Amino acid sequence: MNEKITTLDEFIFKRQNDFEYAAGELTALLRDIGVAAKIINREVNRAGLVNILGVQGDTNFTGDTVQKLDIYANDKIIECLKNSGMCCGVASEENDDYIPFPALFSKFGNYVVLMDPLDGSSNIDVNVSVGTIFAIYRRTSPSDGPATLEDFLQKGIKQVAAGYVLYGTSTILVYTTGKGVNGFTLDPSIGEFCLSHRDIMIPARGNYYSVNQGYYLKFDLEMRRYIDYCSDENLGLRYIGSMVADVHRIMFQGGIFLYPSTRRHPQGKLRLLYECNPMSFIVEQAGGKAISCDLNRIMEMEANALHQKSSIAIGSPDMVDEMQAFIEKYSAQRG
Repeated sequence: MNEKITTLDEFIFKRQNDFEYAAGELTALLRDIGVAAKIINREVNRAGLVNILGVQGDTNFTGDTVQKLDIYANDKIIECLKNSGMCCGVASEENDDYIPFPALFSKFGNYVVLMDPLDGSSNIDVNVSVGTIFAIYRRTSPSDGPATLEDFLQKGIKQVAAGYVLYGTSTILVYTTGKGVNGFTLDPSIGEFCLSHRDIMIPARGNYYSVNQGYYLKFDLEMRRYIDYCSDENLGLRYIGSMVADVHRIMFQGGIFLYPSTRRHPQGKLRLLYECNPMSFIVEQAGGKAISCDLNRIMEMEANALHQKSSIAIGSPDMVDEMQAFIEKYSAQRG
């Protein structure tokens, strides 16, 4: 007998009591993000037909080239969140500053959302997987006024929900509210995300490592030695250039994703608030680990700026521990 199909909306509603503030607001907010993901998925799949492939001609606040679909995805998510009434503001990798939302029906929302609307967007023109990453926090400022910067500069351990959407051969939404990780695959025949991966647990180790090895000579000695070790152990190198796609593979097959610091980016290049924190929350909830390459737990790092950058090592717990041992060993030798 086939198991009853559970849609994302049904699943979120059933899990509503998992939330500390079970008033239905976070439930509605997660559903709105699911709606935005459906809209973005539609455009990703027909981007070449509607002239939204290619480069916008600008760079964003952090210096990355902005793709046309980046802007579309950013605008659509902001529109859905603004109309929800549950969110008092949003911060995005594509915007210089956070965007406070006006009161809706004389009421400000109790949550803020931080996001990378289209991770790996340089892959769009060659039809390689891209994704959306989001993090949700309960605001710390008074609820009778607009959002403040401090609402967004919270440590990762304060996240109440985080997730990603992978737009690939199938479209999958994976999220956590701190009670495990579940995945939902978009069924285009009914236009709904349906539960497909229940209680995801990352393997303790895997046969793959993921890093942009073209920058090998620009990495610190400790990281080069660890990458040499991965090669000596005959681990397969897999690197897509989209954090969502690379980490999604590791969630199911095990492995480690590395984005170390380089001479050009001594603090790392990924965004702490938009990429590292939400992906770390998801991976930790699935039994994995996430640390910076100077060995700080990602979710305990202080956030001092909206576009703060960090290095990261994330994935199977045993492999992250091995990487940490290499860093400690070779750092001591250099010292």
